Amino acid sequence: MSQESSQVVRIGLIQRPIGASRADTLASTLDSIREASARGAQLICLQELFADRYFCQSEDPDAFELAEALDGPLVQAVSGVAAACKVTVMIPLFEKRAPGVFHNSAVIVGPDGQRLGAYRKMHIPDDPQFMEKYYFTPGDLGFVAVDTPVGKVGPLICWDQWYPEAARLTAMQGARVLLYPTAIGWLPSEKEHEGAAQLDAWKTIQRSHAIANGVFVVAVNRVGKEGDSESSIEFWGHSMVIDPLGRVLCEAGEDECVLVCDMDMSLLDETRKWWPFFRDRRIDSYGELTKRWLEES
Repeated sequence: MSQESSQVVRIGLIQRPIGASRADTLASTLDSIREASARGAQLICLQELFADRYFCQSEDPDAFELAEALDGPLVQAVSGVAAACKVTVMIPLFEKRAPGVFHNSAVIVGPDGQRLGAYRKMHIPDDPQFMEKYYFTPGDLGFVAVDTPVGKVGPLICWDQWYPEAARLTAMQGARVLLYPTAIGWLPSEKEHEGAAQLDAWKTIQRSHAIANGVFVVAVNRVGKEGDSESSIEFWGHSMVIDPLGRVLCEAGEDECVLVCDMDMSLLDETRKWWPFFRDRRIDSYGELTKRWLEES
């Protein structure tokens, strides 16, 4: 598909391991943004908590020192490159909102480097080596669609990607692309017997969001093993772009890469003509979705 078509948006996905230091990681990420821009990307998405190791594998109070404000040095550095390259970038980061109040957040900056919108992760996991409830206050900005020069995009983060409610509410606000920066991988004790199924489940749920909502879905993961113990997470990569029919347009492997892919936005309108899921929703019958669980009658 030619990018000359006004309906085509070229997206860049930055999939990479974490460097020896934040400075190294930031420098490499900025170079990757420049590469994606040089290859024609108009919209670029970084991985969850892109600048640091995934510290949520343990409960470490020193890790709070990594957090910064939404207009802190990390966002400023990426915003400067976004402006220089004239691209829109989603920047996931560890946000310090106030003393004792921290979020897993993302800022979207436009091609002039100015903030277009922000999102705070809504669903916070608490699983072995994904101990995020220790660090992150649940988001309070709700599900949002952010206006950008390439249309409305829906920022969501990692654990959010397992919830159809999050995808639906974001799409209902007009988002044509759902962006899922993530940090997901295998635990060594599970990889041999369950690893293939876990990876397939991750792909399947995102394909389902694309189909059910008639949108493009973009997932950006990191790669590499992080941590010094035998039980450290091995992040599996496989960043991907999925179209409204659930087709995987492009997919990375398990190595560092800059993935660039075209999304033909005209496919959204065409797909929703064939599958008018929004038309046929029974909005008069979904009230019980706001309950935690329905007891047997």
